[in-house]
Amino acid sequence: MALLEKLKTKLDEIYQHYQQLKAKSESPDFYNDPAQSAKIMKELSSLKPIAELFEELKKNEQDLETAKQMLKDPEMKELADEEMPIIKEKIEKITDELIGLLITSDEKDSRDVIFEIRAGTGGEEAGLFAADLFRMYVRYAERKKWKVEILNSYDTDLGGFKEIVFIVKGADVYKQLKYETGGHRVQRVPKTETQGRVHTSAATVTVLPQVEDVEVEIDQDDLRIDRFCSSGKGGQHVNRTESAIRVTHLPTGIVVSCQDERSQHQNLARAMSVLRSKLYELEKKKQEAKRSDIRAQSGSGDRSEKIRTYNWPQNRVTDHRLGKNFSLEIIIDGQLDKLIEDLKAWDKAEKLARLQ
Repeated sequence: MALLEKLKTKLDEIYQHYQQLKAKSESPDFYNDPAQSAKIMKELSSLKPIAELFEELKKNEQDLETAKQMLKDPEMKELADEEMPIIKEKIEKITDELIGLLITSDEKDSRDVIFEIRAGTGGEEAGLFAADLFRMYVRYAERKKWKVEILNSYDTDLGGFKEIVFIVKGADVYKQLKYETGGHRVQRVPKTETQGRVHTSAATVTVLPQVEDVEVEIDQDDLRIDRFCSSGKGGQHVNRTESAIRVTHLPTGIVVSCQDERSQHQNLARAMSVLRSKLYELEKKKQEAKRSDIRAQSGSGDRSEKIRTYNWPQNRVTDHRLGKNFSLEIIIDGQLDKLIEDLKAWDKAEKLARLQ
């Protein structure tokens, strides 16, 4: 019960927000803006379980107060004695369900994601590792019947990636992949190593929930848009026209490039989509820094934070948050379900510990 009291303020905020959205959805002109109405309906759906449980909690708390008053009446005392343990049991059950929902639910869970993989220390080997990570996520997406669309990529001479940015679309993509943000390290003998020595290289992964246009307003005066020729290993459109786009958000210094589409218009649209997601996450982090948010992602979310090591000689993947090893052969093939389920359980335990 003490834990619930700590959450009452948050629950009240969520409930009031839910009621405001519900009122909007019942207005006559609600569907005049399809994009905005779709966004509101999606948020309503995600908040409904919490709001309904909170209503049930308040009703049972009122019933408990009534039973306490009945204790003062000799004729009603026996009935109150019978009802109070039942009501208290209901309150305890609802409390547990609410805490679980508050800890595990995230309005972003159902969203598609924008993935960024960048080669870190290790030269060409880091680029090859970035390509291995990309293939790992593509295989996982294929198993989930998700769609992968490449937004931007810069190849290395040996077939790796200096950087690759792509979208993953499907059901509950962010819910499954949000724990991948961070530093990924590889230990193996590089193709360029002639003496068989094991080297350590690294890549960074960033997972961003995709956001709608209406969620992030961007002042066009805050943007610098550069157009340049696409670069790559071939293709009739490469280096022929200035179809590639680089967008710089001047207030934050965020730079986004896109060159994998054939038209300048398509590349600009995709670059703006990535920029919105980056600005959305930046604002969320600012808000979370101002308050203790129980729904914040566990860990710092810093891309430099080492989260996992892939050891080729020992066929082992170590997730450092879990302190647990997995088969490299299985993980690198994109069979990530067990790892992700373990990370969800770890995340829930971490959040519960912070609430105590």
